[in-house]
Amino acid sequence: MPPTVEGKHYSPAAAIGADAKDPTMSTYQPQELANVLKEGLLSFPVTSFDAQLQFDEENYRKHLAWQASFPVAGLFAAGGTGEGFSLTPAESERVVRTAVEEVGSIVPVLASAGGSTAQAIENARAAEAAGADGILLLPPYLTEADQGGLIDHVSAICKATSLGVIIYNRANAIYKDTTVATLADRHENLIGFKDGVGNLEHDARVYAKLGDRLFYLGGLPTAETYALPLLQLGMSTYSSAMYNFVPQFALDFYQDVRNNDRVAVNQKLNEFVIPYLDIRDRVKGYAVSIVKGGLDAIGRSAGGVRPPLQNLAPQDLADLKALIATVS
Repeated sequence: MPPTVEGKHYSPAAAIGADAKDPTMSTYQPQELANVLKEGLLSFPVTSFDAQLQFDEENYRKHLAWQASFPVAGLFAAGGTGEGFSLTPAESERVVRTAVEEVGSIVPVLASAGGSTAQAIENARAAEAAGADGILLLPPYLTEADQGGLIDHVSAICKATSLGVIIYNRANAIYKDTTVATLADRHENLIGFKDGVGNLEHDARVYAKLGDRLFYLGGLPTAETYALPLLQLGMSTYSSAMYNFVPQFALDFYQDVRNNDRVAVNQKLNEFVIPYLDIRDRVKGYAVSIVKGGLDAIGRSAGGVRPPLQNLAPQDLADLKALIATVS
């Protein structure tokens, strides 16, 4: 079960002395990080942009501070919701470093690594140098690969960093259970399996083979929709995009999931999550855009999204604002 939330500023990270963190060094050994992350809600802060769509560090720091003031178990900087796919390597490093400086003493900060193998290694090393606590390894860019190639890809990143690494099962990086087992045997710093597909048989195979060797998190868009059934397959947590703008609702929903409270989960699905999905599904790419729209709706704007994404249309934003008002 997740740790009891005693107050607004409680964080699972506090259990391992995060307040003494050196900003250039991870607080956690890989398994310690896994133990913290698996027992609480995770989220991907949006990356703030100015009117010219350049990184707005001041506004990003304000957003991070607000996000870390709630009991979230970990924050992923420059991830999918953070538009990491649209950042240059230098921008990604700056975003991660800023997150570590601003909230790394309060909550674990993880970075993303993606693109080619060489770029992912560069991302991982830069994140470690910036003081990040872990790495989410995104699927390699564009090209398809078989299991042997994926093993080589993940191995190269795990060897390049001492940080805990989480693999993201999605798109052109679908890891068979035997592949995950091979990687876990080879690399002690492989700590997590994030699923962005939702193939229940596949997830069951991975958990049955690996058990407690890894921790498991849901990573489908609007993960709340899948959270309760995936909990039965060993996924004790997930990454919540809506935490960016309705953090208390997201935390309450997570607690209901961990309590196996189907009545409360279904109530929240009906009152907010499913109507939110209906707005999200109006335009391709809205899974990210709607999160920044949510921040616009509550008066905490983080700027617009970079192309090829597009901002919410005025009516979509108005509908979202009205929906948020029902749970605020």
